[in-house]
Amino acid sequence: KSKAKMKAKLKELTNRSNGWGYEKWKQKLEEYIRGWVGYYHLANMKQLLLETDKWLRRRIRMCIWKSWKRVKTRIANLVRCGIDKYQAYMWGNSRLGYWRVADSPILKMAISNDSLRKTGYVTLMGSYLEWHPK
Repeated sequence: KSKAKMKAKLKELTNRSNGWGYEKWKQKLEEYIRGWVGYYHLANMKQLLLETDKWLRRRIRMCIWKSWKRVKTRIANLVRCGIDKYQAYMWGNSRLGYWRVADSPILKMAISNDSLRKTGYVTLMGSYLEWHPK
């Protein structure tokens, strides 16, 4: 039950049309994740956190992709992220939905897990490992 509530709250926080900037969005996510993991840190939940982290990263990529509203912006940002021009053009003009594109190999390369971590997005597993260092 608490897993479903957590996922619903994360879905609400990563709403595609909430109008928050990236900084406020990251702050809200960090507050919720640290609070939730702090409350449930005694439970053995590594597998749940790994799966939820994977889902959350896809949600974040989806929101970033949606924020690059125009095709021109998508192509320019993909090229800026290191994708070659042809692939950027193909994916920038894609008719696939936001959720489908968020799981594409191109967007995973452009917005990698490391780049998300460097820009300040907190992971559930990272917060859990602060409580339980290896």
